[in-house]
Amino acid sequence: MGCAADNASKDAEGVAMKQARRWLLLATALVLLPQGAYAQKKKATKGTAPAAAPASADADADSPAAPAAATTPAPAPAGADDTGAPAAAPEGVGAPAGEAPGGMDICQITPDAPQCQAAKEFNLGAEAKKVVRAEIYAVQQQYVLKSGRLEIMPYFEFTLNDQFVSHDAPGLALNYYITQVLAVGLNGNFYQGLNSPSDFNFQNRRAARISVPLNDYQLSGDLNFTYVPMYGKFAGFGDFIFHYDAFVEGGLGIIRTEPIPVIDPDNRKFDWKNHVNFDVGIGFRIFFNRWLAAVLEVRDIIYDESIEATTVAQGSPTLPLNSPQNPLNPATWYDPNSHLTNDVQMQVGLSIFLPTSFDYQLPK
Repeated sequence: MGCAADNASKDAEGVAMKQARRWLLLATALVLLPQGAYAQKKKATKGTAPAAAPASADADADSPAAPAAATTPAPAPAGADDTGAPAAAPEGVGAPAGEAPGGMDICQITPDAPQCQAAKEFNLGAEAKKVVRAEIYAVQQQYVLKSGRLEIMPYFEFTLNDQFVSHDAPGLALNYYITQVLAVGLNGNFYQGLNSPSDFNFQNRRAARISVPLNDYQLSGDLNFTYVPMYGKFAGFGDFIFHYDAFVEGGLGIIRTEPIPVIDPDNRKFDWKNHVNFDVGIGFRIFFNRWLAAVLEVRDIIYDESIEATTVAQGSPTLPLNSPQNPLNPATWYDPNSHLTNDVQMQVGLSIFLPTSFDYQLPK
């Protein structure tokens, strides 16, 4: 009985040891399995089966034989299925322009989408192959080059500062640009026939019984120098871009004037006289294209004016003509003092640049 008990005890211990080995092998496999999943698997050559896992060295001879490892097929190469045909592209990858992932065409839902409009106008495949050299310049080329070009500027001017008589006139200016910012030119105005006394002058004479000496202009001509210190652009009328420049000018010339006989119109008949004048002005040009622009300019013509005398000789017209008492003596018609006159004018006109085209000499 004692021997039988000892044998039973040994058999129980043997079974426990075998079970402990099995559980130890199972725990080891669970620990090693995740680590093997992180390793890069070597692609199996077509037709070659993976080698069978070696048997564990700790396997007990008394344990039943483990089943043979199942043969796992090698992973198929990317882009091919089990039949050797290329695999379908992943969803959303390589979809044509305008086509949503999954085969849905966005252009059927929103035909006004930007990518749909671009697909109609451009070959996106060809555009994608082009080499793009994007360059942004901090200072762009001027829209209009004026150097070496002739500016023809017809205009019409209005008097701004004479409340008794207006001196409106058509005019023409010719300017040649020596450089992009400096020009020399001539301009002339023709006033005769367009001088007109104002209503204020008439009301003043009638109400106050006071006559104010007035002068008419015949014509004027000036030699001018123009300097263009600034240029720029602004947007208007939607997306249209207007280019402009501002200029200052100055010069000298001749202006012909005559007094209007208002003090003694029965005896005084004035003639045209020449006066040296200086002019300064500032202007603004807005370009419609590279050769046509609208011009607005304010100019001040400065000169010494001879006006009608406000006193009348009290002698008889039968006196000698050179007598200071003879009202017919022209020397008694003019005020002995000259008067500095500022004729401020506003000019509105067009600038036409010739030739109408030009070439840039330097790159952007």
